[in-house]
Amino acid sequence: MSNRIEWAQVRVIAAKEFRDRIRNRWVVAVALIFSVFALAIAYFGTAQQGEVGFRSIDVTVSSLVSLVIYLVPLIALILGYDAIVGERERGSLDLLLSMPITRFEILLGKYLGLAAALASSTVIGFGAGLLPLAAGLSANDVYHYAGFVLSAILMGLAFLSISMLVSVIAVDRVRASGVAIALWFFFVLIFDLLLMGALVVSQGNLGSGVFAAILMLNPADVFRLLNIFSSQQAQSMYGLATVMPGILTNPGVLLAVMLGWIVGPFILANGRFK
Repeated sequence: MSNRIEWAQVRVIAAKEFRDRIRNRWVVAVALIFSVFALAIAYFGTAQQGEVGFRSIDVTVSSLVSLVIYLVPLIALILGYDAIVGERERGSLDLLLSMPITRFEILLGKYLGLAAALASSTVIGFGAGLLPLAAGLSANDVYHYAGFVLSAILMGLAFLSISMLVSVIAVDRVRASGVAIALWFFFVLIFDLLLMGALVVSQGNLGSGVFAAILMLNPADVFRLLNIFSSQQAQSMYGLATVMPGILTNPGVLLAVMLGWIVGPFILANGRFK
């Protein structure tokens, strides 16, 4: 069989996955969640300081980053954990594999369809959430906010790749869902606690290079750093600029690391699926 990718077949698989998410209102539901949170945080994010109303895009993005780190990885992991194992349990995977389509085309088509659903719900949700405040935004504010939304999509794609790997490896949907939730707990909640514990045990002697390298092992932390180092105000709020090596404060380097998180697990999933 030729190694050339038949993109028409990939598009068919991707379109079916995307239509399924539209049909079951998944995209609408996630977009609504994002828009409500975006508007609420933009308008009421400073209520604890006794102020209500939109203050600045930096403050809004800084508040949204913490929320997105919890929501987007969970949504992406839930979205993709049964992409392959679910087909196998339903018996439809054997039918797919009997057709003149490669395993890579199946996997890529499913990934692209799910990625399109995740990206469109993110763009629509966060775009609609800030639309009522559009009159108070400058061109620079829109650019900064668009960068935040793009970074959120990239983090979602990274966790979607991880969930596809889980779906290929898992023997059934129940175990796949359990592993997906465990991975969410690890990357979003446990990872940073372990890192802080390592800092305490080392009595602060963990070098900045080692500390930064460990942060690169978590796509959620890479997302956080991307948004911190895109804003001077955010850098002062988090105080990481003094401990991070200069190269890892470069958005281009951080984007490359995030792309590695998107591509790496997908390559492993493809190898296992074969």
